Amino acid sequence: MKYLKYYLYALLAFILDQVTKWIIVKKVPLGEERPVIGDFFMITSHRNRGAAFGILQDQRWFFISVTIVVLCGIIWYMQRTIREDKVLLPFALCLLLGGAFGNFVDRALFGEVVDFFQFTFDFNFFGKEVDYIFPIFNVADSCIVVGVILIFIESLLASRKEKKGATHEHKPDLT
Repeated sequence: MKYLKYYLYALLAFILDQVTKWIIVKKVPLGEERPVIGDFFMITSHRNRGAAFGILQDQRWFFISVTIVVLCGIIWYMQRTIREDKVLLPFALCLLLGGAFGNFVDRALFGEVVDFFQFTFDFNFFGKEVDYIFPIFNVADSCIVVGVILIFIESLLASRKEKKGATHEHKPDLT
């Protein structure tokens, strides 16, 4: 039963990703930009036939193969961390699972991933003009990034806990 909630979280991430992509495909013509917060945040209908930041374009079968292996690894590791009664790490992995599966389905069915979140950074930084458009992304990509950040946080917390345990073990008993 404790396994089920993490798979439900992954399913929720997957469904949210697929529903938002479907809305974009149906309601926003390809290439159209719709401002949400001025020029800073826009919904832009875009298709990506590659990986993050548009690298490795048109390598569909490579991505499908690699993603199958990655999904199996995530499921295996998530099962293991749940058995160890960890909380943050399985949640991070369920976000990775839902996000990776969302982009996998797009690549497998359509040969491309629907992206739509676009952020433009335009400001002065100590007298230097910054004008940068962050690569367009989607909900699945966001889940993957948040999952990776949580894994990083979990590893920092585990490292601190391990160091504290080692420090307490080596203190001499002065009584």
